[in-house]
Amino acid sequence: MTAVSSLLTDRYELTMLDAAIQAGTHDRECVFEAFARRLPEGRRYGIVAGTGRLLDLIAAFRFHDAELEWLARAGVVRQAALDWLADYRFTGTITGYREGEVYFPNSPILVVDSTFAEGVILETLILSVLNYDSSVASAASRMVSAAAGRPLAEMGSRRTGEWSAVAAARAAYIAGFGATSNLEAGRSWGIPTMGTAAHSFTLLHDSEEAAFRAQVDALGPQTTLLVDTFDVEKGVELAVRVAGPALGAVRLDSGDLPSLVTAVRAQLDALGNPDTKITVTNDLDEYTIAALSASPVDSYGVGTSVVTGSGFPAAGMVYKLVSHVDSAGKWVSVAKKSAEKATVGGRKHPVRRLDHAGIAVAEAIHIGDDVTAGETGRELLVPLIAEGIPDERFIGAVGVENARAHRADAIAELPDHAFRLSRGEPIIPTIYP
Repeated sequence: MTAVSSLLTDRYELTMLDAAIQAGTHDRECVFEAFARRLPEGRRYGIVAGTGRLLDLIAAFRFHDAELEWLARAGVVRQAALDWLADYRFTGTITGYREGEVYFPNSPILVVDSTFAEGVILETLILSVLNYDSSVASAASRMVSAAAGRPLAEMGSRRTGEWSAVAAARAAYIAGFGATSNLEAGRSWGIPTMGTAAHSFTLLHDSEEAAFRAQVDALGPQTTLLVDTFDVEKGVELAVRVAGPALGAVRLDSGDLPSLVTAVRAQLDALGNPDTKITVTNDLDEYTIAALSASPVDSYGVGTSVVTGSGFPAAGMVYKLVSHVDSAGKWVSVAKKSAEKATVGGRKHPVRRLDHAGIAVAEAIHIGDDVTAGETGRELLVPLIAEGIPDERFIGAVGVENARAHRADAIAELPDHAFRLSRGEPIIPTIYP
């Protein structure tokens, strides 16, 4: 179970709790919902990610003596709230879209059934995880489509926070990347890791040849040699001379990649190394990957763009109260009416409508109870936490692999034009039958 500081949250969550306890409304049964009002501009679909690690974090969310003492000293809440927090653990139920699922505007990605008090203090935790991880996964999925079957590795740890790097590696792997350079992601989530050497390794040695020989002696001729520290043509020739025909790959990290890759491929073939692969790692995003589709690139390494959501570092998700029991004990739907921030109240039952060929045509969101009768599509909500206990299928390394497989299945339901990189509207409409 993952340790988490309960103070990684916003103050207003606890002040709402404090006021609700005083008013006697904190124990009212409620339904909270996480959703995105819209997709990032021009995107046609999104990918849900972060669910598995969120379930672990919720199960570990506690207020220990150190947090409680600080809250008391800072005067954030009063004694009644401190007493309540001291015994806190989430005991409610959470349903939601499976990790790896495709989502659209207003998809009820996560539904929390709990008392107001138990659910409201999870807002920041839920949104910080889902917003970042889903942003990375959505961008990574576009890159996977642009690569058209060629492998991608995530290597952006140096371009984000140290723990964000682990989350990004996990999200990219779920979206179809094949490996990560981040060792903690490998240890924590079972993701394959990769990596050989940077330019500093070449510069350390007395010559490029000495560096190549040291790497081959340590890692074998099947390693990947970085050939653009000085002169690419000379670097390729030297790499083949040192490693021979068994050389695994050469890496290019700079230059005009389309023309450079073509030249390197021709050089490798002429030198008797037709099986040596070419991998490129120069500030790639989905657009540069697509531009290289006609070039003889064998694999890609992506850094900054994937860990920053390719221009959209947050998915724009929000967490809102949509229903609760009132003072008379009756369930009532609630919604915001604010301009451009209006919400839809009530418990949701989303269904992915499919045509006769199994291709998605609409996101049908029913409101109320027993309203999906007659629907022939795929119901999207699954149980994630029951009475505070996470479903084992969705956590740990097993959960990551299940999410990765589900993403592939969900993507296969989308029409072909969902994968165009040009700006467009969501590929299917969200409707309220």
